[in-house]
Amino acid sequence: MEQKRRRYSKKATTLFYLLVVYILAALVWWFISLEQQNNRLHQSKIEHLKIAVPDTAAARYKDQLYLIKDEYRRNRVKYAGEGIVFLGLILIGALFIYRYITQQARLQQQQQNFTMAVTHELKTPIAVATLNLETLLKHNLDEGKRRKLIAMTLEETARLHFLTNNILVSAQLEGQGRKINKEDLNLSNLLSDRITEFKKRFQDRRFEEMIDPDADIKGDPLLLEILINNLIENALKYSPKEGLITITLTRQPGQVIASVTDEGPGIPDDEKKKIFTKFYRIGNESTRKKQGTGLGLYLCDKIAKDHNADISVTNHEPNGSTFAVKFHT
Repeated sequence: MEQKRRRYSKKATTLFYLLVVYILAALVWWFISLEQQNNRLHQSKIEHLKIAVPDTAAARYKDQLYLIKDEYRRNRVKYAGEGIVFLGLILIGALFIYRYITQQARLQQQQQNFTMAVTHELKTPIAVATLNLETLLKHNLDEGKRRKLIAMTLEETARLHFLTNNILVSAQLEGQGRKINKEDLNLSNLLSDRITEFKKRFQDRRFEEMIDPDADIKGDPLLLEILINNLIENALKYSPKEGLITITLTRQPGQVIASVTDEGPGIPDDEKKKIFTKFYRIGNESTRKKQGTGLGLYLCDKIAKDHNADISVTNHEPNGSTFAVKFHT
C-alpha cells in the first residue's frame, strides 16, 4: 500500500512538472509568434509607406515612419509586459501548488508515522499489562513480586491513559468538541499534585521543585493538568535516568510562569518552533529511538494559547532544555 501511494505521488509530481514545462514552453512560443508577427507587420507598413508616399514628401514620410516605428516599439513593450505578467502568474501559481503538494505529502507522512507510533504505544502497555496479569493468575508469587507486578501494571495503564487522553483531547480541541471551562484555580496546588504523582510513578528519577504558593489563575483544570503532564513526561523521556528534572512556578506582576527543565540532549535552534507543530518529531523516523506520537508539545501549545499564555523553549546550560509557560493574569 505504501509503495503504491509513493508511486502515485511520484507520478502526480512528474505530471505537475511536465504541465509547468508545457505551459512555460507555450508562453515562450506565444511571445515569439507575436514578436514575429509584429516584425512582419512593421516591415509591411514600411514597404507600403515607401510606395504610398512619394520621395518629394520627405517630411510626411519621416512623420509616418516615426509613427510606424513608435507603434512597433509599443507593441514590443506590450507583448513583453504581458509575457512577464503571465510568466509571473504561472510561476506564483506553480509555487503555491508545489508548496501545497509538498505540505500534503509531509502531512500524510507525519500522519502515517503518527499511526505507526500510536499503534506501538498502545500495544506495548497492553501487552505488558496482559503479561503481568497472566503471571499473577498462573503463579503463586510472594508478596514482594506480586506488588511489583501490580505496580508495573498500574504504570502501564497510566501510560495508556495518558496516551488516549492526549489523542481524545487533541481531537476535541481541533473539532471544537470540547468547551473550555475556565474557573478560578490554584496553579501551585495543581502543579504540586502532579509532581507528587510523578514522584510515585518514577521513584528512581530525580525531581527538584521550586513553587511559589497561591499562584491563582483562571483555567480549565483538566487541560492544565494535561499540559503539565506532557511537559514532565517529555522531560523524563529525553533526560538520562540520572538527570535532574527541575520544575518551577513563579509569580510576577501580571503573570505566572511555570517551567520544566531537563538535562537531555537539547533542541537545535532551527527545530525550536517546529516542535509545537502537530505530529512533528525531531530526527529521522527510521533511526529514532525515543517513542512518541508528536501530539504532546502540540497540545501544550494549543492549551497555552487557549489560556492566554505563551509557551517557549530555551537552552539549559550545560545541556538540556527549559520549557516555560507564561500565563498572563
